[in-house]
Amino acid sequence: MTHSVLLDTSFFIRLLNENDKLHQNALGYFKYCLDKDFILKCSTISIAEYCVRGKFDELPWRNLQVLPFNTDHGIRAGEFANIVFKEKGTLELTNRNIIPNDSKLFAQADTDKSVKYFMTSDQECKKIYKILDAALSPSFKIIDINMPYNERFGILDF
Repeated sequence: MTHSVLLDTSFFIRLLNENDKLHQNALGYFKYCLDKDFILKCSTISIAEYCVRGKFDELPWRNLQVLPFNTDHGIRAGEFANIVFKEKGTLELTNRNIIPNDSKLFAQADTDKSVKYFMTSDQECKKIYKILDAALSPSFKIIDINMPYNERFGILDF
């Protein structure tokens, strides 16, 4: 089975802004995934989030597959959101409330069995993932692009 990576909106923001402090990390992960034949997926939810300030045609469509939000994702998102809302009091989220989109994106990653990683720079969504991981052990792992790809994968970068 071919493995895939679901890319978060925060990933695209960093990848497409050369002035962002995480641009080089995002670019490194992007190239690494392409070199290793990972399928790169973009959720319709991330498209909606990105298009709040960005433009649809800025995204690297030549290298992406669109992952539509479907019924099975909705069912799983409800299960995820239920767990997160029960633990709401334990979360210390900075500058936002619990965002249902995190649960939706995680549900898509968990339901699509080819998705092995969810790539993000969003520290807040990692807190939500931690709760879900403890309760359900989702089928994917988070890759935080705050760490360069060569450190994450143990690659010497000459």
